[in-house]
Amino acid sequence: MAYALPPLQWLRAFEAAARLSSFSAAAEELNLTPAAVSHQVRSLERHLRGQLFKRLPRGLQLTTVGRAYLPGVTRAFDELAISTVGMFGRGQHTHLAVRASVLFATTWIAPLLPKFHALFPHIKIRLLAAVWADRSTSVDVDIRFGDGQWSDFDVRPLWHEDSVVVARQENAPPGGGDRERLAALTRGGVVQIMGCEDRWTRMLRRHDLDETALRVNTMTDSSLIALELTAVGFGPCIVQSSYTTHYLKERGLYLPFADGIDIPESHFILTAHAVERTTPEAAIFRDWLIEALRDARGAARLPAQ
Repeated sequence: MAYALPPLQWLRAFEAAARLSSFSAAAEELNLTPAAVSHQVRSLERHLRGQLFKRLPRGLQLTTVGRAYLPGVTRAFDELAISTVGMFGRGQHTHLAVRASVLFATTWIAPLLPKFHALFPHIKIRLLAAVWADRSTSVDVDIRFGDGQWSDFDVRPLWHEDSVVVARQENAPPGGGDRERLAALTRGGVVQIMGCEDRWTRMLRRHDLDETALRVNTMTDSSLIALELTAVGFGPCIVQSSYTTHYLKERGLYLPFADGIDIPESHFILTAHAVERTTPEAAIFRDWLIEALRDARGAARLPAQ
């Protein structure tokens, strides 16, 4: 039997008041008076036969019922906004700032963007490059590599993959087992990526080699630069496996070992949450990219988690 849903304006008033913890702030957002918002919330409570807020001298506090009800209401409004903006836009072009590392942007996002543009021509992407996660410039979508512990954001996993040792083909040892090949490859020094020092340590320990004897020829904060340094002769580097394709095909590099190094970090896509709320365009891009990367990685036969 169909349930008589509350009027949409009552639900909007409840969602805004709950998110902002204030009838006055909700009224400003909805272009209503505080009294009108309060009245609509009261009407919703009578309709539902349950109290949603505790009215405090300074602000509002959700009741147990209100806290349980809010996620479903928020999700419904978000999905409605995403569907509407995705299909019809806002009547004008919207610009969306997306940030990722240079190598991630060039390897994955840029080749896929024509497909996004064909589906959502009203959403214009501004693709920004950055290396470190603690950047001050505000963006709508942030793609980061790390442990996923960014509590100020809505964090969704993209994928997890091994890191691999990459070396110049001309420096390949003539023979021997993995231990002997690793010792020969690292004897002349290596390229080190800042913040990832444990990669070489773990690789050397796995093969019972002394990590304290490792010589670092040069350091960089970018996987792209590390691969370039390896290509021009500064020694092998360790990078994520999905970044190696171009360098294996075009730059004379190779993978000396069949197995990679399992690492705790992964790729994640971050959008705003709580008061700042993810915009429909950001949610559209986030959901599209997750699906597009899954398809692209499957087509490339890369290991997906």
